[in-house]
Amino acid sequence: MRKFLGYILSPICILAFFLVLIIFQPIQWICYRFFGYAAHKRSVDMLNFCLFSTFYILGDTVKFVNKYELPVGRPMIIIANHQSLGDIPPMIYFFRKYHAKFISKIELAKGIPSISYNLRVGGGANIDRKDPRQSITELVKLASRMKENKWSAMIFPEGTRSKDGKVKTFQSAGIATLLKKCPDALLVPVAITNSWKMVRYGLYPLNTFIPMTWEVLEPVEPEKRPVDELVREIEERIRAKVNPETA
Repeated sequence: MRKFLGYILSPICILAFFLVLIIFQPIQWICYRFFGYAAHKRSVDMLNFCLFSTFYILGDTVKFVNKYELPVGRPMIIIANHQSLGDIPPMIYFFRKYHAKFISKIELAKGIPSISYNLRVGGGANIDRKDPRQSITELVKLASRMKENKWSAMIFPEGTRSKDGKVKTFQSAGIATLLKKCPDALLVPVAITNSWKMVRYGLYPLNTFIPMTWEVLEPVEPEKRPVDELVREIEERIRAKVNPETA
């Protein structure tokens, strides 16, 4: 029944999603060119609120859970598992007051209304996976901006989306590069649950009536511990929340 409803509701959701992207392209440009960073950031916050609001057309829901007092004015590295492209808008919106910047594939910085523009001017890192030197350079620049501006970064250390919701092995290289330049950053795990089910059949039909959750887990202080150990601990915490049957 959910899949059947997806055939009916998916075109409406997809159209609404792309209309949001098209509408916010000129809004972002005007905000950035004429009013600067703060105005542009507010436009991006609203863009992402509108993007994930389109999920409700499908009957899917977005729930954000945070039981911890995260510091404002201190860099954080927000580390999450990755299940679908739908992971990103809620992450940007719910962490908006922490100025969280995404680490993204360089391919996404071209050709996508609103999203590509934000990736180019928003202060994140666009990395070329085929060019390790470029990737490291971009991450170091991002870490410098984090340290200078008290920004945060978001990273999906699995490196690719999990199509069945099973948490993949986390890679530590990107986190290590950020911590080397910004050693005081707080590590904040986020467990994303069920967003893979929205796209279990691909982009058409999108699945319906899926309760999706983004939950902040207990933050981790680096305390000069080995990065591999820190990342392994965070991976285990997220896996225990997302895939308790295999933890």
